[in-house]
Amino acid sequence: MYYTNRIAVMDISLNKLRILALHGYAQSDTIFKTKLGSLRKGFKKEIDFVFLKAPHKVSMKSNFGIDEPEAEGAYGWWFNTEDHIFKATVPSDLAVGFEASVALVEKTFQESGPFDGILGFSQGAAFATILCFMQQRDLLSIKFDFAIIISGFKSLCKPHATYYNDKISIPSLHIYGRSDQVIPTEMAEEVSKMFIHKTNTTHEGGHYIPSKKECYKEFILDMLSNKIK
Repeated sequence: MYYTNRIAVMDISLNKLRILALHGYAQSDTIFKTKLGSLRKGFKKEIDFVFLKAPHKVSMKSNFGIDEPEAEGAYGWWFNTEDHIFKATVPSDLAVGFEASVALVEKTFQESGPFDGILGFSQGAAFATILCFMQQRDLLSIKFDFAIIISGFKSLCKPHATYYNDKISIPSLHIYGRSDQVIPTEMAEEVSKMFIHKTNTTHEGGHYIPSKKECYKEFILDMLSNKIK
């Protein structure tokens, strides 16, 4: 009986989606896990999340003028200045530290994967979008089947321009707020237009991750159905 129950548990686990979650700029894996608390609870039977911390420490004083001890939970995927500052709306010739972040994602897939999909918020969503382009052009050693892009944007860093030449064919869900003061709506919409098989969900709020299960449910169930076919 014990053996039979163990097999049943394993079968349930195999039928869940495994998603690698990429946090926003000046956040961390633990902060992002908290921010996705409602989502994790709402889809605990359908999704196993793994939260990845970006490899680069963010200086809160340099980036935001916060003159206080450095926040332990502030990390970024890349910078667009040599002195490690990042602003999504400012064009730059640089993408400092980007290669290290790609290498970290590949290592995480190899050591903790496989993953069915990736989910990113803000800079993490911009990163996830580039990973989609890189995968389609066989520039990665990993593979995933879908992407969830929350408050995403097209990187204005010149080294990334080469990735945006094609259209992405993997399924994607795009979520963004109409009142976002950090990532303008037109930047999020620009990313959505890069994907062929996409679902768009908007909300009237700002730069945050909506907690309503309905924003994700249809897409998640579709991806789960594709996995267990």
